[in-house]
Amino acid sequence: MMTIDNLLFFAKQHIHSDHAKLLLAQLLNKNPLELLTCLDTLISEDLVNIYKQEVLAVKEGKPVQYVLGNVNFYGNKFKINENVLIPRFETEQLVEQTITYIKKYFNYPIDIIDLGCGSGVIGLTLEKKVSTETVDLIDISPKALEVAKENCQTLNSKANLILSDMFQNITKKYDCIISNPPYIKNKEEIEEIVKNNEPHLALYAGDDGLDYYKKIISALPLHMKEKCLVAFEIGYTQANDIKKLISNTLKDVIVEVKKDLSGKDRMLFIFKNIFFE
Repeated sequence: MMTIDNLLFFAKQHIHSDHAKLLLAQLLNKNPLELLTCLDTLISEDLVNIYKQEVLAVKEGKPVQYVLGNVNFYGNKFKINENVLIPRFETEQLVEQTITYIKKYFNYPIDIIDLGCGSGVIGLTLEKKVSTETVDLIDISPKALEVAKENCQTLNSKANLILSDMFQNITKKYDCIISNPPYIKNKEEIEEIVKNNEPHLALYAGDDGLDYYKKIISALPLHMKEKCLVAFEIGYTQANDIKKLISNTLKDVIVEVKKDLSGKDRMLFIFKNIFFE
């Protein structure tokens, strides 16, 4: 048997101290800060072995979020695994800004679609934070939808799970269309930990990184209600190219690009009949 202090000492020789505490806290069902108040507590051999395996998995390059099996996103815990992307802070910013716009411009329950939903963090967070009639979670990956289904159950969501390549199997129109689609160029250099662990289906989008924006934008006229908000997460170099796609497809809309906290273009919004009222 080993104490909490012994285990943390072992882990910190291999991985970052914060990750060491997170892994052990979850294993022991404690808050990370609590660990410091019970350093002399003895841990069973079974849990010691599990913890050491988790530490070595992180050391060998597995993202700590996948080892934990969950992330906190906008105040809720979501299950994730290797079949879905790890949600980023930039996506929380997209959701926060979208919530602001929905509350400002819609005074009735709305229909929302989350295209390429992955674990469902975007659509399920919106369902909790704004007044919704329906929330549809769309993904091309059955395994991703399995993860989203578990998150729906945990959060007591009434969202609909639909297997579809973006709008392909969808006939409805929506008040809010939101997506964090794949937007990395096929030959773009990305961090090894991302490239080696996260699903390429959710990362790459053709030679120019625009494949999914083209697919979504070309179908928008069929799926936007008379009054509609469209929200995209985008690659920081893609704003002008996406604006051109929009101008070639949609008339009489307003497009706004907003930056993330690093000062990079990261969110793009399309307003249809919102500023005109």
